Amino acid sequence: MYTFLALAPILVVLVLLVMLRLPAKISMGVAYLVTALLALFVWQASGAQVAAATVNGIIVALTLLFIVFAAILLLNTLKEGGAIVAIRKGFMDISPDRRVQVIIVAWLFGSLIEGSSGFGTPSAIGAPLLLALGFPAMASVMAMLIIQSTPVSFGAVGTPVLLGVWTGINDKPDITQAIAPLSTENYLLQIAGNIGLIHALVGFLIPLLLSGFLTRFFGKNRSFVEGLKVWPFAIFAGLCFTVPYYLVARYLGPEFPSLVGGFIGLMIVLPAAKRGFLMPKEIFDFAPRAKWDKDWLGSLPEEKFDDSIAPRFSLVRAFSPYLIVIGLLIITRVIAPLKAFLTGDLTTIQFTNLFGTTISSKIQLAYSPGIILIIVALISILLFKMNGQAVKRSWSSSAKTMVAAAPALLFSVPMVQVFINSGSAAEVANSLPAMPILLAESAAGAFQNAWPLVSPWIGALGAFIAGSNTVSNMMFAYFQWSTASQIGLDVNLAAQVVALQAVGGAAGNMIAVHNVVAACAVVGLMDKEGYVIRKTLVAMTYYVIQAGLIGMGIIFGQMWWWILAVIWPIAFFGIMAMTSKKTVA
Repeated sequence: MYTFLALAPILVVLVLLVMLRLPAKISMGVAYLVTALLALFVWQASGAQVAAATVNGIIVALTLLFIVFAAILLLNTLKEGGAIVAIRKGFMDISPDRRVQVIIVAWLFGSLIEGSSGFGTPSAIGAPLLLALGFPAMASVMAMLIIQSTPVSFGAVGTPVLLGVWTGINDKPDITQAIAPLSTENYLLQIAGNIGLIHALVGFLIPLLLSGFLTRFFGKNRSFVEGLKVWPFAIFAGLCFTVPYYLVARYLGPEFPSLVGGFIGLMIVLPAAKRGFLMPKEIFDFAPRAKWDKDWLGSLPEEKFDDSIAPRFSLVRAFSPYLIVIGLLIITRVIAPLKAFLTGDLTTIQFTNLFGTTISSKIQLAYSPGIILIIVALISILLFKMNGQAVKRSWSSSAKTMVAAAPALLFSVPMVQVFINSGSAAEVANSLPAMPILLAESAAGAFQNAWPLVSPWIGALGAFIAGSNTVSNMMFAYFQWSTASQIGLDVNLAAQVVALQAVGGAAGNMIAVHNVVAACAVVGLMDKEGYVIRKTLVAMTYYVIQAGLIGMGIIFGQMWWWILAVIWPIAFFGIMAMTSKKTVA
């Protein structure tokens, strides 16, 4: 009964948001009320606990809205300054094929941003860029969410591993004793290498899946097969990222796999695409905008381009704001003294022990990607010699979009925080663990020796709930290790189970509600969050099943698990092709 009740908030979200496709501000409002009532009257959490979790959620939501505003501001500044025209022309010169463009922008450029910043920044930057290139708003959001899988475990310079997994396994006496004489630090590096391997084995096909989803859901023929026709380039781009990504994870550690993979991938793929290497013979483009489904469109005004008119700026100058953003993100995350200052007491607003509970919250605006985006937007005013009216329009339009996005985030993030902090106090008789922990424990009891197959789903559940791979790993890394130990796996194989947790947590970012809400907000796609999740849920399901099959093969060494790991992608892509509304000969 308690397991079902713990599942109730998630079921409410799935039914209202995904199945009935109600706006997030309504769905998440109902989900918040259900979660709060369960926490108070079933889990017997105190009113102060629920209030503190709610306030913490509101603070987190406000910081996300700051990033949303800053991302839209940069886009609007580039539009008003005329840079978007040059960026569009530059990408069209590389390839007019939308499948190639989405692989370059979402998969490679997005992974580079994820490696430097994480925390939803790829969507905040990449989705508006795809929109400006002429992609439907919903396609832009879907693409950026799907790629927030493989690079996420090493996003933000390795934070999901260095903070998330580390918090889960550090200072645990049973782990310390079991891995001796190996140190916890070295054990973490072993886990990081495992994560890199599993992600690489699953993720190299993500560009192909991304292309298939683009043509299946947004092509005039609604054909998944049309996306598969770019398979040589897609697999090439997938390997150009995942091979250096894995090597860095295995031999250098968790800080730079996504950064290095994204950078090397771009350096190889961009000139290759420019020279026509492995390019598809037929060019794929969207139907005329007048024929688009109204659900694809956001509230941002349509940009009209006359490609016969030469841009005012070179591509390098027009794209330089994005390069500056990446540079500043890397500098502020890698240079330790600067990072310490930006996250220190002088630049942090802290709210400790809210309402007398153990829940604390903090605001680090100086370290937020939002402040970097605003700084670059201000630089862009000078770079593109904008007048006062253009600047005013960019700021006003950005503020209106942020306000429209606020209700959904102000419900969804507090709901998440109440869910995570729903555990009743220890002094309460028959106290229950917090809802996500109870769900994980129930799953462990049900699946036993098939646990590696289920382990990625627990990680995905944590990310879906928390909107963060880091938080998912913090919640479940130790639980995953303990479960692996209980079913008789040695410390090396337990490290594989923890890796599966991290991989699943990364995949769960595709459907994390407040990630989806924030991504929709930056392209003005209000009240369509359920439509997006219906698509990304399919991609996430593919990812976690494949990771589980590979995990079973690695851990138990049975050939038939590896055979299933080969069959599953073929079956998945085949099913997607057969369910296309109209196939292309």
